[in-house]
Amino acid sequence: MHFIIIKNLLITSVLLVILNHCQLQEPKQNHGVLFLENRSKKVIINKTNKNDVIRIFGSPHSTSFNNQNEWLYLERVITKGEYHQLGRNVLKINNVLVLSFDKYGVVNKKEFYNKLDKNELKFSEKNTENNLSQKSFVQKFLQSVKSKMYSNR
Repeated sequence: MHFIIIKNLLITSVLLVILNHCQLQEPKQNHGVLFLENRSKKVIINKTNKNDVIRIFGSPHSTSFNNQNEWLYLERVITKGEYHQLGRNVLKINNVLVLSFDKYGVVNKKEFYNKLDKNELKFSEKNTENNLSQKSFVQKFLQSVKSKMYSNR
């Protein structure tokens, strides 16, 4: 009888130790330079040059169209949503670092943007009428059926 109790306690304690040390990690998809914000703190304006930036971040993801002395670095982390979001992808981190260099290759401007800095754009709901492509009778009929189907929602 004592042997069964000791055996159950031993199994329970081993399971508790194993489960306690297991860490559930959320699934993530990374793109770009990891820990961009921490690494950007190493860049010092009017002191860090292009070689230092390449050593810290690597090659730039892209350069500006107008100015080859403006480099962009990206960090994006996407994870799965909670149960109420039915596992859809959720943007967790979206950082952008823009570095500008002077003609000698020294950083003269540093801008860091995170996902809270992005602008929400509102698009117009208006449709442009096009007289060149008139809808056929079948297209008009199907569109009216569709609008009647979805009007009760």
